[in-house]
Amino acid sequence: MIPRTLFSAEHEGFRDTVRRFIEAEVTPHHAQWERDGQVPRSLWRKAGELGLLLCNAPEAYGGMGGDFLHSAILIEEMARAGATGPTFYLHSDIVAPYLVDFGTEAQKRKWLPRMATGEVVVALGMSEPSGGSDVQSIRTQAIRDGDDYVVNGQKVFITNGHSADLLLLACKTDPQEKARGVSLLLVETDRPGFTRGRHLEKIGCKAQDTAELFFTDLRVPASNLLGTEGGGFAVLMTQLAQERLIQAIRAVSASEAALEWTRSYVADRKMFGQNLSDFQNTRFTLADLHAQVLAQRTFVDRCMALHVQGLLDAVDAAACKLVTTDLQFKVMDQCLQFFGGWGYMWEYPIARAFADARMCRIGGGTAEVMKQIVANAILPKVARKPS
Repeated sequence: MIPRTLFSAEHEGFRDTVRRFIEAEVTPHHAQWERDGQVPRSLWRKAGELGLLLCNAPEAYGGMGGDFLHSAILIEEMARAGATGPTFYLHSDIVAPYLVDFGTEAQKRKWLPRMATGEVVVALGMSEPSGGSDVQSIRTQAIRDGDDYVVNGQKVFITNGHSADLLLLACKTDPQEKARGVSLLLVETDRPGFTRGRHLEKIGCKAQDTAELFFTDLRVPASNLLGTEGGGFAVLMTQLAQERLIQAIRAVSASEAALEWTRSYVADRKMFGQNLSDFQNTRFTLADLHAQVLAQRTFVDRCMALHVQGLLDAVDAAACKLVTTDLQFKVMDQCLQFFGGWGYMWEYPIARAFADARMCRIGGGTAEVMKQIVANAILPKVARKPS
């Protein structure tokens, strides 16, 4: 194996803490959480006590003051354990950075310390029934009325939707505009006019709390605006590289875990008087998958190194998410095949990983959107001359 050189001894010590936490607090209970459709609030508080939330947020606001590699370690280890329920990465590494970078001092001091302890759980309200990836065309409106915004609309596929105490809500403050009409509001979920819909039943990631949300004449103080009015789309664009890198980290780590489960299984499984691992098809297939995953791991590690230096751009992040999530689904499909009928049983980790992997080519921007981003960069459109 190519040695990984990204992480310091301090990082690896943190990894040991994360592994112990997962072994004690996550793995024994994850099957029950899948039946419940969400993880308990107590898990968030336990994670907060250990400093596993807001790892790279400033200490002044309750964070650990680490770097993105601390977050990456938590993301990797959760993915390796097949723990798709606890969505700490959304809370800490997708929503929190918006507050750190664009929140007012009052907003930071009100929310970040409680997010770091797990007292407050947050969600990102972007996707709507009419579409998820086209943020410019959202329909949820927030119209200014004196010192308030009045919010009306609907969101769907919202991770942490049933658990969230606070939403970072993307809405239209100017319905006549596209990107320039998008603003971001911090919306407390105990406000009148906010209702949660049903728990959405998914084919995978069953322990992940996913909801539809409704807003009916919900009033939010203008002081809850994050950034500037009409500047929401530009704010969202600042974190897309990190969001897509997170999905790539999850994908390659899950692929590595699936290969290890399969390697162990085929070494013990008997068929026609020999181990399944003795058949050339098994050996060649797993060798090929190993080589592809190794290449993707090297790519992801390089992107992480660039990101820590502030040099990862949105196009490379999109390419990384595209290829790693496509490979993840291929790995899960081919590895499951080696388990035969047992691979189709939900009690086996490979079955759950197969179902979970399908979401990764959609979440954080679909594979088709990633292709469009890369294509626009390498094949710029040429304006047509009038005939």
